[in-house]
Amino acid sequence: MKKFKFTIRGNEYDVEIKNFEGDVAKIEVNGTKYEVEVHQEVKATKTPTLVRPRVAVDRKDSKIKKTITTSAYSLKAPLPGSIFKLLKQEGDEVKKGETIMIMEAMKMENNIQSEKDGTIVSLKVKEGDAVLQNDVLAEIQ
Repeated sequence: MKKFKFTIRGNEYDVEIKNFEGDVAKIEVNGTKYEVEVHQEVKATKTPTLVRPRVAVDRKDSKIKKTITTSAYSLKAPLPGSIFKLLKQEGDEVKKGETIMIMEAMKMENNIQSEKDGTIVSLKVKEGDAVLQNDVLAEIQ
């Protein structure tokens, strides 16, 4: 907590105050621990003392459990725009990199491509729909 260096009658003492509660101080003088009683007005501490019991932690529950998801992959809009043309329908097989739809954004046509092999489970948009960035366009499983 606090460290002091005292000289009493020519002898040097290294004093460290470890804890101070009420009128009892736990100190260490040159490596020897003492509990001393203080004879002065005790100032109330502004810091509250934590008084709740320790919680036993079961270490086997603290491991991260790996979960396998079987949900479909969500294909999201890269930027705001509108759906210009759908090239694939629900149930169609797609390969990674294959164009699924064309989206018009910033006065340009953008190809929306599949990021994995699979089957289109559902199309969440139709031609002419306006979409925002990160809106789900299709689900691929």
